[in-house]
Amino acid sequence: MEKKLQQLETNCLRIVLYGPESTGKTTIAKALALHYKTEWIPEFARDYLQSKWNQRQEVCSLKDLLIIAEGQIGNENKALLKAKKFLFCDTNVMVTKAWSETHFGGYCDPQLKTWADEFYYDHYFLTYFDVPWEEDDLRDRPKERRSMFNYFKELLDQNDLPYTLLKGNHDNRMKLAIKTLDSIQSKNL
Repeated sequence: MEKKLQQLETNCLRIVLYGPESTGKTTIAKALALHYKTEWIPEFARDYLQSKWNQRQEVCSLKDLLIIAEGQIGNENKALLKAKKFLFCDTNVMVTKAWSETHFGGYCDPQLKTWADEFYYDHYFLTYFDVPWEEDDLRDRPKERRSMFNYFKELLDQNDLPYTLLKGNHDNRMKLAIKTLDSIQSKNL
């Protein structure tokens, strides 16, 4: 049975930091929210899966993915109530879909696919893997960052989603992101 999950309507532009693990998404999301004096959404999966690991040393399973998607959208909807102009999302359901397909032999729950197709975001920042890998309990593919990046990029291209590639050091990424967002914002006035 299909679950009812909706994004709140908003005048804010939803911006997703999108890409493989350990590519600087959280750092940029926080910095952009600070720059634009608005809200950012942490990755729901990080706290959820870290708790699961800490309690039982278990990793993500297929049944966790719908919970993660629901938690991410729930947090996004809460943050929209305080956001101004932009809402920066440190991941979204499309990331969860990509993770499912790359970690579970190409499988993705049909409900997750539906949500990935239905939920709307104004722009994606695709983060490149040219930053140092930071190991933790949850990250699992340090040697596959290029193939993961290519998969993420392919999903954006297949779905004709608007994105900007962020590469280089933090300052370079921020300058390009701000330039892109100021341009998007001026077109939406």
